[in-house]
Amino acid sequence: MALGNIGIKRAATVAPEDVEILMLYTPSRDVTNNFLLKKLDSVSVLTPYKHNANTGGNVNVEILGGLYSLKLPATEFNTKGIYTIYIRPVEIRTSITDCGILSTLPSVKGLVFDINNVPAVFRNKFVSSGLVGYRIEYLNDDGSKIQNFFRVITSSFFVEAITQNLTNSNQKSVRYRYTDSLTNLMYCTLTPSTAPTNKPNAIPFIGQPGQNIIITNTFFNPISIEIEIANYDLDTLALGLYGNQAKSVEDGIYTIYDENNNIFKQYDLYEIRDQFGEPDFEIRKDRKDNIDFSKDFNSVSNP
Repeated sequence: MALGNIGIKRAATVAPEDVEILMLYTPSRDVTNNFLLKKLDSVSVLTPYKHNANTGGNVNVEILGGLYSLKLPATEFNTKGIYTIYIRPVEIRTSITDCGILSTLPSVKGLVFDINNVPAVFRNKFVSSGLVGYRIEYLNDDGSKIQNFFRVITSSFFVEAITQNLTNSNQKSVRYRYTDSLTNLMYCTLTPSTAPTNKPNAIPFIGQPGQNIIITNTFFNPISIEIEIANYDLDTLALGLYGNQAKSVEDGIYTIYDENNNIFKQYDLYEIRDQFGEPDFEIRKDRKDNIDFSKDFNSVSNP
């Protein structure tokens, strides 16, 4: 019997609107306290690639999964230092309206959200089955996140609140029932939300009314990219080693040229001598504010 390998990973086809991009800047690796952290506009800096005639798929319509262009705006990346780009699923911050029970299925317990309390830009996610697979994380009263604890949404539908007569006065009389009409209430079931069979009273915690939460999609895993902006890169360093160079014997001007024979760097070379005329130091001084453009490569190589 032959055994085959089955792949379980798929390339993400997430829209830029579902992505949050954070930028952390520090001038050096030694600086750990004084840093800049800000959010970038994912729609303007992240662009998905789409299939063309050479890659198959639906040309200019179908997203080429997992392949995106990240544009770094010069207005943000304009200082020498270390930039860390953190790309994660967008966070929807809201609060739990109620931990409710369905009138027809009293054994089912879920979370009720008031869509009016959701930021307007994310309300289009709160549709029937629109939140399936999303992750919920919970915040403490002081605003800190409950570490390493989350629930996953298994269903989301519009509901309406109804009052139900109960024989047990200790139970809440407000129940919820599904409706096809557009309402401001969304009912979500979670996993895990039922007690294990070996301990029926150990009902998992799914939140409490009024508690602040964070809802995120699970379309892709967060990634971190480090970018270092320096004065020189490998190409410019190579110019000093392998590029065309010229030294003017008469005035001691030393010139380094780029790959197009333009002046890249220029220095003054001279000696400092002691009182007896013996050389003490050889000096190379940058002429960045006083470039002699008459020392261009064509002029010095073809006198």
